[in-house]
Amino acid sequence: MSPPLNAFWLSAVMLCALLLCALGAPVEDAPTDSPAAGDPSGEEEEEGPSDLLSTSGVWDLILGATRRHQKEFEDEFHNQVKYEFLENYKVSSLPARCPYSNFTKEACLQRMVQGLQIYTVLLRQVEKEYPNSLICAEVRTYSGQLIDLIQRKMRNPGQVTALTSSQEVQLLNDLDNPNPFQRKMTAHNILRQLHYFLLKGKRAITKREKIRGTMANNSLGIFQIL
Repeated sequence: MSPPLNAFWLSAVMLCALLLCALGAPVEDAPTDSPAAGDPSGEEEEEGPSDLLSTSGVWDLILGATRRHQKEFEDEFHNQVKYEFLENYKVSSLPARCPYSNFTKEACLQRMVQGLQIYTVLLRQVEKEYPNSLICAEVRTYSGQLIDLIQRKMRNPGQVTALTSSQEVQLLNDLDNPNPFQRKMTAHNILRQLHYFLLKGKRAITKREKIRGTMANNSLGIFQIL
């Protein structure tokens, strides 16, 4: 075999080895100062299209419920209060969203579970102002299903612990306000922010699963060439 052909095969083998190593490692480095970054050790299981978290029908159900919120808000206030006005009613206890980049999939899943646990508590404030809200009832049901689904995809689900009763009380106490209008605006903003939390989270998870799928396909293609 001629030297140029030897060099070609050596390069192909090395590239294949690098791709295989990459499949067992996180696609993106999590921030080193983030406790939610997850355990970087071990390998994630390869998933087929039907096993992907991002394609679960639970997303459509819960996002379908939160998407109705804007119309309900506008119907209640007859467009006298703009939906974007809710940005003025900050809720300090809202959980951080899963970033689109610079975060591992495991870290994103942990943040989603933690965030959904917090929103489940904050929904009590919404239900207090709107006890007959169908959106709250649906979100409470589907968020529990989504949490279970996400935890089954995590390598270390035990790293995310449930909120204590004192933490739940503190979350609700932070929302206390004697002004009825302020309480209503806060309740509406919780639902608004929950919608974007879910939407951004699904997009981030979809991106990570697509990256892993692309890397797996590229590695398989190189094996076929060899």
